[in-house]
Amino acid sequence: HLWDPGVIGVPGGPVPCLLLHHVGRKSGRTLNSILQYYRRGDEVVIVASKGGLPQHPVWYLNLLAQPDCEVQIGRFRTRARARTLTGAEREAWWTRIVAEQPVQLEYQARTTREIPVVVLELAEVPPA
Repeated sequence: HLWDPGVIGVPGGPVPCLLLHHVGRKSGRTLNSILQYYRRGDEVVIVASKGGLPQHPVWYLNLLAQPDCEVQIGRFRTRARARTLTGAEREAWWTRIVAEQPVQLEYQARTTREIPVVVLELAEVPPA
């Protein structure tokens, strides 16, 4: 038993979460992070906001160094490849994200870095 799937509580109420299995860029060890995710059809994205702190979260730096990872949503688990969104693709997702979770706007206002939006390109599609 590694975690309880489902939701975590954040400002604004509970949100869906996933378990990200990623490789530490320094240690080479498999690490796990529980993260809120957003979904549209077959697409799953995560946001590297870190509450608006000036530095990126460690899990994001690990994905930059090694984008191959695994994603677990409930009992569903699959391989994935992480890709940071840019341009119009990022803006379209960002609009959707802040509509669903307005606290992300507060996080963006706290920092000068653009908060990364990361799509997890899944090898298999999770059930709806």
